Amino acid sequence: MISQADIYGARILIVDDQEVNLRLLEHLLESGGYTALSSTLDAHAVAALHQCHQFDLIILDLVMPAMSGYAVMDALRPLEREGYLPVLVITADPDARLAALEAGARDFISKPFDALEVLTRIRNMLEVRLLHRAARLHSAQLEAMVSQRSAELRRFRGAMDATSDAIFLVDMLSMALVDVNDGACRLLGHAREKLLALAPGVLLPAPPLPPAGLRDAPAHLALDASECELLRSDLAMVPVELTWHWYAPACDPAQLQTSTGGPLLIAVARDISERRQVQERLKHLAHYDSLTGLPNRGLFYQTLAQAVELAQEKSWRIVVLFIALDRFKSINDTLGAALGDELLRQFSNRLVACVRLRDTVGRLGNDEFALILTMSRNQQDAVAVANQVRDTLRAPFDLHGHAATLTASIGIAMYPDDAQDPETLIKYANTAMGGAKQAGRDGYRFFTAGMNVQVLARLDLELALRHALEHQQFILHYQPKVDLRTGRISGVEALLRWRRPGYGLVAPAEFVPVLEDTGLIGRVGAWVIQAACRQVAQWRDEGVGPVRVAVNVSSRQFAEGDLDGEVTRALVRYQVPAELLELELTETALMSNAERTIIVLGKLKKIGVKVAIDDFGTGYSSLAYLQRFPIDKLKIDIAFVRNITSSPNDAAIALAIISMAHSLKLSVVAEGVESRPQLEYLRRNRCDEIQGFYFSRALPALEMGQIIVAGAGLPPGHDPAAQPAQTLLIVDEDVNVLSSLHRLFRPDGYQILTASTPAEGFELLALHRVHVIVCDQRMTGLSGTEFLSKVKELYPATIRIILSGYTGLEAVLDAINRGAIYRFYTKPWDDTELRDNIRLAFQHYWMLTSSPP
Repeated sequence: MISQADIYGARILIVDDQEVNLRLLEHLLESGGYTALSSTLDAHAVAALHQCHQFDLIILDLVMPAMSGYAVMDALRPLEREGYLPVLVITADPDARLAALEAGARDFISKPFDALEVLTRIRNMLEVRLLHRAARLHSAQLEAMVSQRSAELRRFRGAMDATSDAIFLVDMLSMALVDVNDGACRLLGHAREKLLALAPGVLLPAPPLPPAGLRDAPAHLALDASECELLRSDLAMVPVELTWHWYAPACDPAQLQTSTGGPLLIAVARDISERRQVQERLKHLAHYDSLTGLPNRGLFYQTLAQAVELAQEKSWRIVVLFIALDRFKSINDTLGAALGDELLRQFSNRLVACVRLRDTVGRLGNDEFALILTMSRNQQDAVAVANQVRDTLRAPFDLHGHAATLTASIGIAMYPDDAQDPETLIKYANTAMGGAKQAGRDGYRFFTAGMNVQVLARLDLELALRHALEHQQFILHYQPKVDLRTGRISGVEALLRWRRPGYGLVAPAEFVPVLEDTGLIGRVGAWVIQAACRQVAQWRDEGVGPVRVAVNVSSRQFAEGDLDGEVTRALVRYQVPAELLELELTETALMSNAERTIIVLGKLKKIGVKVAIDDFGTGYSSLAYLQRFPIDKLKIDIAFVRNITSSPNDAAIALAIISMAHSLKLSVVAEGVESRPQLEYLRRNRCDEIQGFYFSRALPALEMGQIIVAGAGLPPGHDPAAQPAQTLLIVDEDVNVLSSLHRLFRPDGYQILTASTPAEGFELLALHRVHVIVCDQRMTGLSGTEFLSKVKELYPATIRIILSGYTGLEAVLDAINRGAIYRFYTKPWDDTELRDNIRLAFQHYWMLTSSPP
C-alpha cells in the first residue's frame, strides 16, 4: 500500500525561469503538505539534478528564454531507466499542451494556476510513480520468495488495488494471467474470475520481448509505453496508456522451463478517456469556430494549402469564394448580438448545404465566410455556387419571431489562374469581394489584376482623407436655389469640396463614399455645419445680407452623431438665426430609425431649423411616417428632372411629388435643372424652387456673395396674357417641308413653331403652350406616332396630327384607335383642304378646353 507519508515525502523539483512562479508553486505545495521540495531557475541544470536525486516529479515550465521545456525533456529521457518521464508541464497555450504530451510529459497544468487542480494532478502523478516503484520493490521480494509466490501475489494485489489504474500480471512462460487488480475489473467491466479465465492476448496487445532475450535480460526492465484501446465487456473501446514491465527473479536457469518462479510481465493500463476528450476539445477549439462549428481561419488556410498541393498533382483548379454578408452590422445592432449569432448559425447551415461533401466551408471573421471548391472544368461552376449562395439568402431567416433577410457580396479567385499560394488566393478573393460591394452589393466579382491597383488606390485615398481632415483641406462651394415665383435667389446649398495637394479639386463622387465607409463622415459632417454657419455670419458682416444655407446630412451622421447638439453649438457660436440653416436628409437617413428621427427633427424644428428631404422619390419613405416628420421641403431628384420634358414617366413622378408636397403644405425644389425647357415646364407646373447648372454651378463663397449682391435672377416666365391665341407646332426633319408649311399657315395668324427633331419638339412644348401639333411619321430615332404618344401623356389637351407620305398605315391606324393622334393626312397635301382642317383642329381644342380664344 502507498501511504500518505510516501506521497508527501516524494521528491519534487520545480523548474521555472521566473522567481515569482517558483515561490508561488513552493508555497502552494508546502501548504498542501509536501516537504521534499527543490527548485531551480536554471533549465540547463535539470538533467544533472535529476541524475543525482532521481526526483519523483518534475514541474516544468514550457516557455523559458534560456532553454525550452521540450529541450529539458529531451535531456531527461536518456536518464530514465523506467522509460517514464515524471514531468508535469506548465503552459497557457492550448496547442502547446498537445505538443508537450507528445514530447513525453505525463500531464499538464494551465496558467493561471488553479490551486485545487494543481494539487490534484500532482497527487495523481505521484501515486502512479510510487506505484511503479512499489512494483519494482515487490519484484525484488518475489525473487527472494519464489516458493511463496501465490501468497505474495495476493499481498501485491492490495498494493495494486490502491491505484485506480488497471494492472495485469502475466506469467511469461505460460502466457496466462496470474492476477489482476480491482482497477482492471472496473476498466473492462468484468469480474476478476472472468478476467483471469481469459487469455492475455484477448485483453491486451502483444507484449514486447526484452531486447537481450530471456536469459540475458536484467531482473527488472521497463519495456514499452504506448497508447492503445482495450475492449470492454459492453464492446466499447477504452483508450488507455499501456506500460509493460519485465520482471525475472534470480533463479536456476532450469527453473525457466516451468512457470514456478518464472519471469513476469506487468501491464499497467491507465484510462486516458478524459485526456483524449480534453485533447479533442482543445484541438476542436484550436481549429473550429465555436459559434458555427465551421473550420476557423487557421484550419481553413491549412486545408487550402493541402488542396493546392493536390491540385498541382492532378492539374485541377481550386476556386476560393470569399463571402461577406451585406449590412449585417445593422441587423446585429437592431436585434441584438444574440439574434445576430443565431443568424450566423442559420446562414452557416445553409452555406454547408450549398456545397458538395468534398468542398470546404470556413468562417474567417465576424460576418465573413469562405468556400474552397475543387474542380477540373471552367469558372461556370464557381458562378453556379455563387448564385446558389445568393439564392439561399433570399429566403427570410426566422430569428425567434423576427424575420430578417440578407444579401451577400462574393469575391472569387482561382488557382492557378490568379495565384498559386493560399495566402494570396484568399487575399485576391477578398479584394474581389470588395469590388462586389462597391458595385452595389448582392453580387459577385472575379479577381483581376486591376483590382490590386484599385485596392492600393483606395488605401491611399483613405490615408489622404484622414490627413485632409486634420490639415483643413476641405472647403465649401455654394450652389444657389432660385424661387420660381420671384425669379430671385432664395438660398444656397453648401457642397463639400476637397482641394487635394497635387491633384486639385477632387470630385465628391470619388471621396464621399470613402468617408461614409470609413466612418469619417461624422467628423466631416460636423465640420461642414460649423463652416456653413461661419460663412452665413461672414456674409452678414460683409453686407451680403441674410442667406439661407442648406447642409447635407449623411445617414451615418444622423444615426450615430449628436446632430441636434452640433447644430445648436454652431448656431450659438456664430450667432446665426436658426431659420437661416436648412438640413437636407435622404429618405434612407430618415427611415433608418423612424421614431428617433421624429424626436431629433422635433428638437431641430423647435429651435427654428428647416428640414428638407433630399433626392425624394429614390428611397423608400413611408407616406404614413412622412406626415409625422416635421419636414419643410421636398427635393425632386435629378433623375426625374433630367428627362422631364420628354419622358412621361419622369414627368408623372415629378408632378405627383409636387402635388403631394403642396397637399401636405410643403414646398418643392427641383434639382439638376440644366435647360430653359426644364425650367419652364417646372414653373408651369407650380414647382417652388429650382437649382442646377442652368442658373449657376456651385461657386466659392466669394463669388456666391457677389452674385447675391448683384441681384442675379431668372429671366421672366411665360405670361399667358401675352401668349398668342393659337399656337401651332410643326415637327419634320425635312427643312423644305417646314418652310412650305410655315408659309402656308402664316396668313391664318397662328404663332408657328418649327422643330426638325422630336427632341427639339419636346423643348418647344415645354417653353410654349401649344394647341395643335403637326408631325411627320418617318423621323430618325422616334417615329411620329411614338412622339405623339408621349405628347399625349405630357400634354393631353394638345391636338395631335400626323402629316406623312408614309404608306404603311398599320402603326398610324393603331395610334388613331388608341387616341394618340387626332387626324392623319397624307403628303402631298392640298393647301386649301389642309388649312381648313387645321382651323377645325383649333376649334376642336377650344371646344374640349371650354376656353375659346
